[in-house]
Amino acid sequence: MIKTMARHVAGLTFAAVAVAAQAQGFPSKPITLVVPFAPGASADGIARVVGKELGTALGQPVVVDNKPGAGGALGLMAVAKSPADGYTIGLGATGAIAVNPHLPDAPPLKPEKDLQPLAKLADIPLVFVTSTQSGYGNLQAFLNAARKAPSGLSYGTAGQYTAQHLSGELLASMAKAPLVPVPYRGSGPAVTDLLGGNVPSAMVDLTSAYPHIKAGKLVALGVTSATRSKVAPELPTIAEEGVTGYAAPAWMGLFLPAKTPADVASKLSAALEKVMANPAVQGQITALAAEPAYADGPAFGKFIAGESRKWADVVSRIPAPAK
Repeated sequence: MIKTMARHVAGLTFAAVAVAAQAQGFPSKPITLVVPFAPGASADGIARVVGKELGTALGQPVVVDNKPGAGGALGLMAVAKSPADGYTIGLGATGAIAVNPHLPDAPPLKPEKDLQPLAKLADIPLVFVTSTQSGYGNLQAFLNAARKAPSGLSYGTAGQYTAQHLSGELLASMAKAPLVPVPYRGSGPAVTDLLGGNVPSAMVDLTSAYPHIKAGKLVALGVTSATRSKVAPELPTIAEEGVTGYAAPAWMGLFLPAKTPADVASKLSAALEKVMANPAVQGQITALAAEPAYADGPAFGKFIAGESRKWADVVSRIPAPAK
């Protein structure tokens, strides 16, 4: 009995020493950063900026691997199934992490069980816009017109259940105004139809709409974030425009497989904190029309829990699409 206990204690001690040694020598080879979106998108650009600087900080290259599909969930499923040794990191955004788990026919990814939050990187500004020709000079004018219209007013989105769509659903709910989503294949096509007069408004990413706002072709009714965007500080928030308490930022961050050792995660987190504090990195992220918004793993986890509850409530009130 005593010998068995001694062997058990020795085994636990060896395992602890092995984990400590692993963390001390980490990283000893390149790290893969899985981006669940296509190359060229803003998320891909942010991942490459952060990955390059993280590699410099750790002394090992960080290689970006694009795995698009399933609304950003496919790549994260690959991360969840990877060895939990810190050599595979995944980029996760609002949809795959806080929205998809609450959808009918959701991808088989359970973020709270399969992944470990490592760090929040950025908020992605969204903006509610209308055309200059529409005559709606501000958000309240548009909402009042929607309330008076027999079937409400429509708004273009980047697709069903995207952050753009759900931000519009939240606005409709909080403002008590009937807004009807019209899904497009991305923010760009929605903006094109808005400019062409085929839809009266759109909830889109700021990157797609801002050039037309500056050109005077679109009117910004409000950005979805809680505070004004650093990219376009002249644009008011939806909350400032009279929908008190409204905040629906899109965001992205980094994740590890769920059972990654704490020491390894801490080393990555410390390096990321330094990277995200670098003004040059912040400038590059801002140039991609995103807002640097670093938070460490525990803080990011709490943020995600709140986001998941919020979007679960919004999703539960959306009528199922017609078949």
